Amino acid sequence: MPYAQATGIRLEEAGPGLVRGCLPWAAELCTAGGLLHGGAVMSLADTVGAVCAFLNLPPGAATSTVESKTNFFRGVRSGTLNAVARPLHVGSSFVVVQTELSDDEGRSVGLTIQSQAVLGGDRARRTAPAD
Repeated sequence: MPYAQATGIRLEEAGPGLVRGCLPWAAELCTAGGLLHGGAVMSLADTVGAVCAFLNLPPGAATSTVESKTNFFRGVRSGTLNAVARPLHVGSSFVVVQTELSDDEGRSVGLTIQSQAVLGGDRARRTAPAD
């Protein structure tokens, strides 16, 4: 994912039931005042969520985000933004993923829920998320 690499997003763990990633704070990703830009926060959530959706696709399928909603709870002014994504629904037409965002102290920064369309592939051979 060239965009994820350009922004500094890193994946730390990736499986069908859970994907972890992070985005280190960087001045070039901030608004005035040193606050991590909401677009950067959503980029991490979208990237980690998309990987989670992809890992739950049937063979040969692709995915595309069709809806994403983020609630912001607090800003990030230093350290690392962390993301944990889990599938809420794995269906033949859509995968819905929830991504929890937190700071280095474990405080909740935000919550994203996104819907990913299942494009093509063998829908009869669905991958189930691991518990």
